[in-house]
Amino acid sequence: MRDLELLAERVAGIAIEAGAQILAVYDAPQHTGLQFKVDDSPVTTADLRAHALILQSLQALTPSMPVLSEESALPPFAERARWQEYWLVDPLDGTREFLSRNGEFTVNIALIRAGVPVLGVVHAPVSGISWRGIPGRGASKSGDGRHWQPIRTAPLNPALLRVLGSRRHGGDAVQGLLARLQPHFAQISLSTTGSSLKFCLLAEGQADFYPRLAPTSEWDTAAAQAVLEAAGGAVWQEDLQPLRCNRGESVTNPSFLAVGDATADWHRLLA
Repeated sequence: MRDLELLAERVAGIAIEAGAQILAVYDAPQHTGLQFKVDDSPVTTADLRAHALILQSLQALTPSMPVLSEESALPPFAERARWQEYWLVDPLDGTREFLSRNGEFTVNIALIRAGVPVLGVVHAPVSGISWRGIPGRGASKSGDGRHWQPIRTAPLNPALLRVLGSRRHGGDAVQGLLARLQPHFAQISLSTTGSSLKFCLLAEGQADFYPRLAPTSEWDTAAAQAVLEAAGGAVWQEDLQPLRCNRGESVTNPSFLAVGDATADWHRLLA
């Protein structure tokens, strides 16, 4: 099965099922099963349950396609470099938000072809909202996984630049970047939220700019990047070249800039 529209529909269902696994743990915090990985990042029973469900479901959906998940072993780049097409998954993006019980965590599933996210699904278990996108074909949003409404980014408005920031990372660097942008806008507002929800807010036209000047991993961003690009936005490295996956041994992203209005003159604004 390679039709992107059909894949998006099936993957949205898988993400919702994974969200139900996460909520079962979220609603019983005494069974969180918190552990810490070698990089000191947290992992819970919810991460592992969602990972198991997604892995099994994607292998059944596309048996010959590799699946790279945050909770699986990272194959060496010599192997991954041969992958022309694979699934990239974060079973629970925002584990710290999950532990903080603020609801700002997501399930992320992306299809990567030649380093490019060509399909993305993001599901927020607490709100029940899902987003899906296929760049070049459009993005949509659903509250029940059955009825989908098209979404689109907003044109950039010089009266107000609506900026999203990470709740936990990169505050000082972002403030420096906003100082460079200040002369071009009458007002700049900054709000924070967790996980890949920031990309989805851009895709819906509720914000304009999300600079990420602190480390992330490819599975944190790929699904939501596809949604945002499908809705009319873009995700660039700081040199304004497209953010890509599977570039080398490390799966750590460089700093990036996510924008809602990809047609605006960001080269001039960021000069």
